[in-house]
Amino acid sequence: MVVEIVEPNTCIRGCCRSDSIPLHLPPSSYSLSHPIARGAESVVYEAILDGKKVAVKKPMLSTSEDIDKFHKELQMLCKLDHLGVAKLVAAHAKPVNYMFFFIYYESGNLADKLHVEEWNPSFDEVLRISIQLAKALQYLHNLGIIHRDVKPANILLDENLLPHLADFGLAEYKKDLKQVSVENWRSSGKPTGGFHKKKMVGTLIYMAPEILKREMHSEKSDAYSFGITINELLTGVVPYTNLRAEVQAHTVLEMNYSEQKLTAAIVSEGLRPALANLDSGAPTGLQHLIQRCWDANPQNRPSFDDIILELGHVRKCRKTVEEKKKAVVEPSIPLGDENSSSLRNYQASINWFTKGENFSKSSCIAADSCVRIWHDPLTDPSAYHPVLSWGSFATCGRRETMEDTHFLMPRMRSEDIHVFGIFDGHRACTRNGDSETFKLLKRSLQVTTTIWLIPLTTSHAGAAAAEFSARALPGFLQILVSTKSPSDALLEAFVKTDVAFREELDNHRKPKGVIQKDWHPGCTAIAALIVRNKLFVANAGDCRAMLCRASCAHSLSKDHVASCLDERERIIRTGGQVTWVVDTWRVGPAALQVTRSIGDGDLKPSVTAEPEITETILSVEDEYLVLASDGLWDVMSEAEVVNIMKDTVKEAGMCSKRLATEAAGRGSRDNITVIVVFLRPVSTAERIY
Repeated sequence: MVVEIVEPNTCIRGCCRSDSIPLHLPPSSYSLSHPIARGAESVVYEAILDGKKVAVKKPMLSTSEDIDKFHKELQMLCKLDHLGVAKLVAAHAKPVNYMFFFIYYESGNLADKLHVEEWNPSFDEVLRISIQLAKALQYLHNLGIIHRDVKPANILLDENLLPHLADFGLAEYKKDLKQVSVENWRSSGKPTGGFHKKKMVGTLIYMAPEILKREMHSEKSDAYSFGITINELLTGVVPYTNLRAEVQAHTVLEMNYSEQKLTAAIVSEGLRPALANLDSGAPTGLQHLIQRCWDANPQNRPSFDDIILELGHVRKCRKTVEEKKKAVVEPSIPLGDENSSSLRNYQASINWFTKGENFSKSSCIAADSCVRIWHDPLTDPSAYHPVLSWGSFATCGRRETMEDTHFLMPRMRSEDIHVFGIFDGHRACTRNGDSETFKLLKRSLQVTTTIWLIPLTTSHAGAAAAEFSARALPGFLQILVSTKSPSDALLEAFVKTDVAFREELDNHRKPKGVIQKDWHPGCTAIAALIVRNKLFVANAGDCRAMLCRASCAHSLSKDHVASCLDERERIIRTGGQVTWVVDTWRVGPAALQVTRSIGDGDLKPSVTAEPEITETILSVEDEYLVLASDGLWDVMSEAEVVNIMKDTVKEAGMCSKRLATEAAGRGSRDNITVIVVFLRPVSTAERIY
């Protein structure tokens, strides 16, 4: 990869310089493709630079402090050159696009490899990864750099499954750590953890006790995280559980610990993950090394000089043992490789956006053949007609994956009909992994109505039902405008989408060599349908809709959760089970909190896809409609939404972003998606930026 360096090769401030890495690129030299990962503070894209595939990290820079952090990270990355560190090949360090360009590592990150693909590395592979990772950390420590966020999600694997340590957003020079309090560290760079839902824990499971006690980081804190990571590599399970899949591990952790309880257990009681046993192939020497790395006293933990020496000794002993075995029997093929390959093929074969799009296309073709659309013969031509403007914003928040999807469908086959929807996925167990998802999203649907979908991150298995529904439900709705009333059309569209998704899931299970019988993804859903002066809201789950009328909030939906008595009794009447777990009611063995959803096939018919529907006659007093996933409502009341909207520029997209950003600032630990629809013309004065 050769990109011409143009002098002066510095960032716009002049504080970053490199003799080998270009720091400003002409727009013609690169092109961004689709997102492949999203964190709390950046998005990573697949891209092309000078004809070669690269990964581009694009930080979210909203303040001068964020830009300072970009320059600080760039200064550090320009000085790094080690086989075990993710390689920076270029940067764009001038407004308006600040970006890092890295080598593209084909095998993804170690967390996904272990818990999504359920990879079972051989012991030799474990040793190779451990040694290269240890050498990378030794190199950093020799430069006086402490990484501060060592975990499988930040370890990228190349095509040979060798590790490359990434994400230096939290890294600090040891000499500067005295000026970085734990409070500043938490507020300026929140570690993003490895769990599908982050209600309880995130990177906490890799944090050393002294950090949990709000003491200072040191090189020994990296050693602790290294020990937890290598033990996870050996066992294949999420720390503090006995489960491989993140969603199930999350459920176990949520049921057994609060963040405070887990912190106390680690700090005060010496709780550690279950140590890899001899059955995993870990010799006694490696077990002892792991235990030394996660010792409660930082002074008792080994340096990476010592860790590398001990790993070398383990490898030498391993080689001697293997040579003795070869003298007796031929080596066997490591178990699990064939199944792992089949699993990857299974995962790569499913593209849920495409599946839903197929339903949408076929639905729209059928709709085009119909001439009748909703028509009310009693409609008064002089009746109030809202004037709409709309916008949306969605963010991962504190999660690493985006499981929300949403669509905007203004003017659905008529100037007077508009539909908007949000879908919140849950119960991840595998990854789609098919980058074609994002190529398809670049194309407009070849139908008479434009559907605006805004995907935010790489397809994740928890989003399967949401991705499918965001494509399929609008298509079903377009058919049903010809045969049903608005309320009946919404009801039937929800039910048909649910049936179609579960059938599609079954169709992909049956012919495959790998059958994931325990994978039953689902999503909550809310849709708002505006037909002239009538507003219909259909809700299944815990997304919500509210209407601002005469400056007051009016609820248009209610949460369907097991803590609601009516819903609990309905579940029991239909043969379902509801149990009290820790601090709330949950449904079935999956311990699901919501009682209505699309998907969740193992909990049907109790967890129904039938939505509750409200109908509202709109009037001149109605100002705007807000739809949002539970990531907003977990931390914000409807009255607070109204108050924030009063103080926000009256442009729907900006209002959506303000609400989502405020929710994230208040500590929401979920994905956040917001749609704002103004129902009357916006004052010019209020649009001033």
